[in-house]
Amino acid sequence: MVYVKWVFIAAFWLLVLAFLHYTLPQHDIARITDTYEKRVDPGENSLFWAQADVGSDGTLATRDVFFIQTRRAGDDVMVYRNEDTGWGWPPYFKFDTSNLQAEAADLRSGAEDPQWVVIKHYGWRNEFMTVFPNAISVRPVDSPDVRIIPWLNIVILISLFAVYWAIRVRWKRFWANRVDPALSRVGDRIDEARYGK
Repeated sequence: MVYVKWVFIAAFWLLVLAFLHYTLPQHDIARITDTYEKRVDPGENSLFWAQADVGSDGTLATRDVFFIQTRRAGDDVMVYRNEDTGWGWPPYFKFDTSNLQAEAADLRSGAEDPQWVVIKHYGWRNEFMTVFPNAISVRPVDSPDVRIIPWLNIVILISLFAVYWAIRVRWKRFWANRVDPALSRVGDRIDEARYGK
């Protein structure tokens, strides 16, 4: 039974880590090779697509989505979608998809004269499920060796840990001060009823 408990605990924390990894912003350094727009019909993978564009009625099954094609310094290819998040989840409040697409198109470059950019995004790339990370912002950098410190992620993770720690400490204190004494009294009464004084 102890193994089942630890499997559930491990599965819970694995889900929490996966959720944070998908939702928190990540930074990739790459050069933009192309930008395009494509008609998309989210199906079974609709969980990984943003809601319908802000300002539309959201009833259309298909919609046009912007994409940004890149090549990283290690020569890996990465494709990002460029969709508004609006007021939905994750709370990036992104409403500037068209502007971001124009910026990305302006920063295109070839292998002979690369213009490196930092692409801030969230999400995962899964070729089997046709899932793309969503680009949030693009900014030029001098080289692919630029060091990026994810300050926002650090602040969010420290804050989440502080909230978890505060709840855990209060829960243990409550259990020790209220629940354990009550259980002890109940056990004493059962013993008195069963065995007498």
